[in-house]
Amino acid sequence: PVMKFTRFLLLLALPFYFVSCKPLQKIPNYLENVNDSTGKGVVKVADLKIQKNDILSIQIYSLSTQPDRSDVLYNQPAVGGTTGGAPGYLVDNNGNIEHHRLGLIHAEGLTKQELATEVKRRLKEPVEVLADPTVIVRFMNLKVTVLGMVGQEGPISVPGEKLNIFEAVGLAGGINDFGKKSTVKIIRETDGQREIGILDLTSKSVFESPY
Repeated sequence: PVMKFTRFLLLLALPFYFVSCKPLQKIPNYLENVNDSTGKGVVKVADLKIQKNDILSIQIYSLSTQPDRSDVLYNQPAVGGTTGGAPGYLVDNNGNIEHHRLGLIHAEGLTKQELATEVKRRLKEPVEVLADPTVIVRFMNLKVTVLGMVGQEGPISVPGEKLNIFEAVGLAGGINDFGKKSTVKIIRETDGQREIGILDLTSKSVFESPY
């Protein structure tokens, strides 16, 4: 019984011995292959296209002081009577929004500026209902979801309307020691089609990726 017990201890100890002798592999860090001249150039930020299920804020301003031509009539009332709490306009499955004063407007596929131009046109044609209108369109539901070996998984609200991969990973608490920085998978929907891209966050080539 003593011999069997001793052999059992040796069998347990050997795997740990072999593991401890294996040389530690260096974990690649972010942008490890980047020097001070890598990635210099013009940063191209594509205008986001409006898609189905987007929620849009549309604010309209005018110089008119006449009560019957006030811009207040063309803005959604704030939730609970407070400012800054407008519910927004949902882009439906047909790509349209239903403006409470201007009616049905097709928004899918347009940029914010293009939609603002269309809203402004409707305020002036065929009859000018507001004097010198200014239209500001904003996205209200921009978010990303980060999953995997990060500090905190889950959805992240985008602060603003532009977010790069490093900002998204940073907001999620960073990739931990068990995560692979060289194979980060990006999944997004564009024009109803799902796209999947792979990014190597340790390489300078990350700056050349459309993702």
